[in-house]
Amino acid sequence: MRVRQLIAAAAALLLAAVLGGCSEDQAPARTPAPAPAPASADPTTSTGDVRPADRTDVRDGGTLRWAVDGVPATLDVYQDAATADSALLAHALYPSLFRPDEHGRLVPDPDYLEGAESTPPGRLPQVVTYRLNRHAVWSDGTPLSAADLTAQRAALSGLDPAYRGAHPAGYDAIDSITAGADPHEVRVTFRRPCAEWRALFGPLYPAAETATADAFNRPLTGGPHPTAGPYAVSRYDAAGGTVTVVRNPLWWGDRPKTDRIDFLATPPERRLDALDQDRLDIAPLTTAVDRAAPAPATAPAGLTPVPVPGAVPPAPVPPAAAPEAAAGALRRAEALPGVTVHRAAAASLTQLTLNAARAPLTDPALRRALVRAVDRRRIAEAALGPLGLPAAPLGSHLLAGDQDGYRDNSAAAGPDAAARLLDRAGWKRPGAGRTRVKDGRELALTLLVPAGSATAGRTAAALTADLAESGVAVRAVTAPADTFVRDHLAAGDYDLALFSWPAGASPAGEQRPAYAKPRPDADGALDPGGNYGRSGTEEIDRLFDRAAAELDPAARLDLLQEADVRIWQLGHSVPLYQRPELVGVRTDLAGAGAWGFAWPRFQDIGRNA
Repeated sequence: MRVRQLIAAAAALLLAAVLGGCSEDQAPARTPAPAPAPASADPTTSTGDVRPADRTDVRDGGTLRWAVDGVPATLDVYQDAATADSALLAHALYPSLFRPDEHGRLVPDPDYLEGAESTPPGRLPQVVTYRLNRHAVWSDGTPLSAADLTAQRAALSGLDPAYRGAHPAGYDAIDSITAGADPHEVRVTFRRPCAEWRALFGPLYPAAETATADAFNRPLTGGPHPTAGPYAVSRYDAAGGTVTVVRNPLWWGDRPKTDRIDFLATPPERRLDALDQDRLDIAPLTTAVDRAAPAPATAPAGLTPVPVPGAVPPAPVPPAAAPEAAAGALRRAEALPGVTVHRAAAASLTQLTLNAARAPLTDPALRRALVRAVDRRRIAEAALGPLGLPAAPLGSHLLAGDQDGYRDNSAAAGPDAAARLLDRAGWKRPGAGRTRVKDGRELALTLLVPAGSATAGRTAAALTADLAESGVAVRAVTAPADTFVRDHLAAGDYDLALFSWPAGASPAGEQRPAYAKPRPDADGALDPGGNYGRSGTEEIDRLFDRAAAELDPAARLDLLQEADVRIWQLGHSVPLYQRPELVGVRTDLAGAGAWGFAWPRFQDIGRNA
């Protein structure tokens, strides 16, 4: 599936965790994050930074104020209009049978699932038996049942083109869904093995919203829509920039500590001010820090801000951040009274992609030489050091450093020095410090960088210096977010590109599109799909397909590691570092912070007693 639209980087990170699956021919809805932000702390130790608290030590009641980019046009994460804020709100309002832990492992959520088991490896057909929580009901009193799973499968399988939106991998592998021994048991039979079945039905929507194409295609916003989370919508004000949720009176699990949560549309450049003025309790700060710049003191001519009670008025997007501005913004955030800045390694991999369809990078030998020329640790230090974050270079294309099963496979790029590989590829250096030449052509490349990101700028500078040492001339060019994918990545208009891919809990299904071998389209032209590097092999495709169908976890991981080794050897791209998640949180707030791979447990968030 081609990328449908360019959305904010955070949307890609959040949606990746909920749209995984196990199909060899359908890509999940995913968008590369076009603005690499600061990367993680040491991924071996930074698996989340949430202030823990015993629920008995957290007060009941009160209102929580949470910054979001905007009121989403839909709460259905599978619709084209979905954003990161759609996913965040869905976690508070809708069931997910499984949820990721801090290491990216999908574990049953006992509020919705008493248990689930799949037939063992080698036994066909694969049947997964779910035991739904017998107390789980939609907000209209209807119990969760097989009907909800059946309707969602029909909407997301891609079998009926009338359903518009995403077709996450795995739903097309389902053959049938039936009720089990009682109304709380559901049996899902697959027509082919689906290793990443735990990624399905998260979030799960009520049958009333998915049973027909007309119902599914309508925007899902506030109003009389059944939900089944610890909170329910009480206000959905797109014009006013506020979504308010309150305790769900039919909630069967742990009673939410906070009475009400106000999600307030707050531009990133206004969040530090809002925290300083005690108008927010939780505020994601990664973009605010990375793109920091002085905000105009007054509104531009012709624009009059409209005050909205409880919300921070929008502001013009500031110019690109200078490195010192980003560092200053972080220092300011850390110095805010009554606020703690939490950090975690985000579920996203910042990497350098090489365009194999554009000369001279059509030569695999040259791509492999460039991969060897990149000093990943030096780049991570340059990108993260000014922000006071430990440098942790990545060694996998498919798994984040804090993800279960991570292994550094960079040795697969080979032991030879870049200079020797470049010489073998015919690119000779005419003299010390000179750019290499082959057949009268200098080895000069462009590096596509997202505009406005201080961290991306530092990364680009380090990459340029790295490659210059090997005799490769690199010129950085920037592109804004709204054209980065459409006009450059998708069009193939670049040599090297710096951007981020989300890393989710289902790498076999989620990562395959980024590395699948490009195929000819109906007109005979090469269609890269989501593989912006435009290099791939039948072997890598088969390894992903086998991993997607391998029910033995250890064997599946071995196949993914082998695929990663082949990607390193192909010279497709270079994983650099893991993006960070920076969140400012009131110091007296428990259960909140930077979640990394995990999701917020909304019912536990509240103020210390």
